[in-house]
Parts: sequence; structure tokens; C-alpha cells
Amino acid sequence: MAAEIVNSKDGLDGDVLDPAFALHRGGKMAVQATVPVQDADDLSLAYTPGVAKVCSAIAEEPELVADYTWKSQVVAVVTDGSAVLGLGDIGPEASLPVMEGKAILFKQFGGVDAVPVALDCRDTDEIVDTVARLAPSFGGVNLEDISAPRCFEIERKLKSRLDIPVFHDDQHGTAIVTLAALRNAARLAGRPLGELRTVISGAGAAGVAIARILVEAGIGDVAVCDRKGVVHSGRDDLTDVKRELAGFTNKSGRTGSLESALEGADVFLGVSGGTVPEQAVATMADNAFIFAMANPNPEIHPDVAAEYASVVATGRSDYPNQINNVLAFPGVFAGALQVRATDITEGMKLAAAEALAAVVADELRPDRVIPSPFDERVAPAVTAAVAAAARAEGIARC
Repeated sequence: MAAEIVNSKDGLDGDVLDPAFALHRGGKMAVQATVPVQDADDLSLAYTPGVAKVCSAIAEEPELVADYTWKSQVVAVVTDGSAVLGLGDIGPEASLPVMEGKAILFKQFGGVDAVPVALDCRDTDEIVDTVARLAPSFGGVNLEDISAPRCFEIERKLKSRLDIPVFHDDQHGTAIVTLAALRNAARLAGRPLGELRTVISGAGAAGVAIARILVEAGIGDVAVCDRKGVVHSGRDDLTDVKRELAGFTNKSGRTGSLESALEGADVFLGVSGGTVPEQAVATMADNAFIFAMANPNPEIHPDVAAEYASVVATGRSDYPNQINNVLAFPGVFAGALQVRATDITEGMKLAAAEALAAVVADELRPDRVIPSPFDERVAPAVTAAVAAAARAEGIARC
């Protein structure tokens, strides 16, 4: 691989052997002007002296920044490179291809401009201070690929300091899409969410956020499992985040292993990696729902899951029902920016999930409980729902 990268710099074998390097050469995005600068008159308006009038107006009325700069239309995609995809802690520079990819997905699917910001620091407060100092240039902050449990504290502190939307997509994007797919699976089966007992494998960023949104949506019972089994209040090894998690999940007071929790469960949601034995899958309730979302290797292989479940979803694009965050984050930010919201609330996330589910509500099949990322109805539906929820909650500024 290293030889291919070196060769690709010279236009030799690397570009030929691996099209990924050819596509990424020079980066995947660029800055483009939205006004012409073709003569002296254009220059005098776009820059000095014309720009001074706009600067002075904003200095007198700070809210005008939203009308006369890009601020209200652009998101910072912020990472420290500590938990990138399944690659782990690869650092800020190696994370840039992913952040660029995220930025072009914002534009392609939501019409939102985004700028990758890879930070060379790991201290929680340093990251918070750095992002807060950059915030005047942006209308929102999308946190990306920051390791748990620091990601929880970073998001919490930034939300308390800033008056623009802050959203950790690894948590909330996954949660929104998962809830939308689960709503439709339940509709297809004619079962209310309140009757479903769910087991989540993984107590990291995604697992915690999924548990929270499911409880908010009225799911029957949720048990979250980490490497040591069910997260419950009787354990003496819990982090602060898991202790809080234990407080609002596991109503039935289960203890023990993931395998024991799966006995009779209606739903399995996997966001952990690892492998669940088929013997444990076989103990789930009849016509269960299995969302094994680890990528590229689901916790339960889709072929195995299909033997026991009525609806199967994965994180992969080569199987039906892909739980893909691109179904959520572009529309969530487009809606929040559209009304210049000061936050992204739980109510806005629930609205996004319901709108996403409704896109295919009249087309439900076991292999179609969630839209395709290329369904052009998705972003407008999520955008409108999020904007309406922000207005209803009184956090919209226009």
C-alpha cells in the first residue's frame, strides 16, 4: 500500500492500481466564489472599499452577519482524528479524507456548505476552547470521529457555550436513522414501539445516543450491553456516562451477558463490532428485528439474521435497509440553519426520525424500512421537520 501511495504522487502505478487514490488526489473539495471579480468595479464591491460598509453595519448590528456573510450557511466539521471510522486513532491529518467526504455529503445531500477542521489536540477543554474561538465563522458545528467518552463532554460543553447548533453525528445521526428504521419495522409488523424489548450491543457514542432517543420515543424497554454485559446500576465499574445510561434504561433490571439479554428480545441493535453467536440469535422472539450495524463486518451476518428476523438492517450498502447517517445529518443541519436555530434539541431529532420514516411509510417491505441515501425526498422532508420543530420549541431566530 505504501508503494502505491508513493507511486501515485508521480502519476505512476498507484492511480492505476487503486482508483481510491486517483479520486482523492488533490482532495475532494475546493472553495468557489459566489460573486464575480472581473474588473475594478467588482473588486471595489467585493473587497475594499465596499466591504468596509458591510463590516461597519455588522459591527453596529451583529445579527446582520447572518445576512451578509456565509456564516448562516456553513458548518464546521470538527475532529481530532481519535476515532476515525473503524481505523481508530489515526490522527488529524489522516482523518482529513473522511472530513472532506463528510463535507461534500453535506453539500450533495443537504445543500449545506461545510469546512473540514482537523485539530491537533486531544485535551477536552483545549478542543472546546479552540472550537469556541472558531465559532464566529460558522453557523453550526458537526463533531466527528472523536473518541468516547470525551465526545460526550466536548459536545455538552460546546452546547452550553455556543448559540449555534452543535451535533455529534456519530451519536445522533446514527440514533435518528436507527429510530426511523425501527419505527417502520414496527409499523410493518403492526406492533407499537411500546411493546418492543430492545437489546443494544455497544455502550459507546452511538449506543448511548440510540438508547436515549429510543426511550424518548417510548420504546418498551432497552438494555444496553458493553464488553462486560448488561449496563445496570448494580455494577461498580461504570463510567459517569454509563452510570447515567443505567439510570434511564433497563427497566426490567436485567443483569448478565449480552447473550442472556437476547433471550426473548424483540430487537437487536448492534453498534459495537464483535460477533454474536447464532445460538444466542436463535433465542430471540419470533419475527424479531435485527439491525447489525457494525461496518464492514456486522455483529450478526445478514444471512444468519434473516433466518430468525422479519426485518434485517446493516450499515453496509450491499444489503437492504442500510442505516446510513447521510439520511439524517444534511437535513438536520439544513433545517437548523434555515431558521437560524440556537441548538439541535431532542425534539428536533425525534422530528427528523419521524420525517425520515414517513418518506417510505407507504412503500414498506421487509427490505425497505428506510429510504435509500439517493432518495431525493429525504433531505427536504427532514429539513422541513427540523425547522418546524425548532420554531415550535422557540429556538428559531427567523
